[in-house]
Amino acid sequence: MSPGTLLGRLSACTSTCRHLFFLLALLTALLFFHNNITIDSHYWKPGWWKQDDAKKISSEPTMDTKTEVNPYFVAYPAEYHFIINEPQKCKDDQPFLVLMVPVAPSNRRHRDIIRKTWGGQREVLGKCITVFFLLGQHTGEPVEQLDQQLQQESKEHQDLIQSNFMDSYNNLTIKSMVMLEWLDSYCSDSSYAMKIDSDVYLNLKNLITMLLNAPQTNYMTGYLAIGAEVCRDSTSKWYLPTHVYPQPLYPSYVLGLGYVLSLDLPKKLVEASRHVKAIYIEDVYLALCAQYMGIHPTQPPDLNYFHFDPLPYNRCAYSKLVATTLDEHTDLEGIWKDLESREGELC
Repeated sequence: MSPGTLLGRLSACTSTCRHLFFLLALLTALLFFHNNITIDSHYWKPGWWKQDDAKKISSEPTMDTKTEVNPYFVAYPAEYHFIINEPQKCKDDQPFLVLMVPVAPSNRRHRDIIRKTWGGQREVLGKCITVFFLLGQHTGEPVEQLDQQLQQESKEHQDLIQSNFMDSYNNLTIKSMVMLEWLDSYCSDSSYAMKIDSDVYLNLKNLITMLLNAPQTNYMTGYLAIGAEVCRDSTSKWYLPTHVYPQPLYPSYVLGLGYVLSLDLPKKLVEASRHVKAIYIEDVYLALCAQYMGIHPTQPPDLNYFHFDPLPYNRCAYSKLVATTLDEHTDLEGIWKDLESREGELC
């Protein structure tokens, strides 16, 4: 073999080795990027309103990374727990109706007024009723003093339920979902529950009469908003931008002032919440969860049963409704005493 031939073969071998090394390096790089892309794609799923990871629940409810980026979502689902609880009350009382009243921890005044008026009724038309006040954690000062007062109030009345989320307007969705979790855990054997705001007058006789003829499953009613437009005014507290909710209309939903539900629904709505992103507008969010489960709220049998705008007091009008919001200066105790003393009078 001539020196020229040997040098040619060595040159060809060197070139081939270089090509093999290059191909090997390229293959390694492709495998690396493929694995990274596959991992990242696991956390990306389309759909504006579905949870990014339906099985992933935050174990740190006080830290809401979503709201730091997008203030229209809230930290739910998360592992909230109860600081003050009444786990045996429904088992002991076996109520037909459970009334859940969301209220600020510091608002003792509203709680006491409700206890003296419609919330003090324990039996109506032969049906047992139990009332609970649902609280989050106080966001101001002094926290320690208020916590002691709440513990004392709980010992006196056995009607407080407090969880470890921050009690604020933007956390009303969390408050409502924690309420549903609690109902499912501790009151699932009861027939119905009603979430009712603390600034609302409630006619329990009319409510019980309505429920005696109501469906026992998949039932949700109240002041029903149908075809409501999504608020695009950025100055409004109900504003939702299109990138959060692109549709122009909401599904039909019951307004948060007071809605009634059969007690098969809490479990179903909590389950739906694992698949539907939690927006801060609580009554709309419940409607999205209900829609996910194929459940539709229904109109009450009388459209005058629920009043969103405060209804000026009139004995005959109040004797025919179920619930109405009240003006902040309305004397609920005075209304209650007048209605009780004149019950049975003709209108």
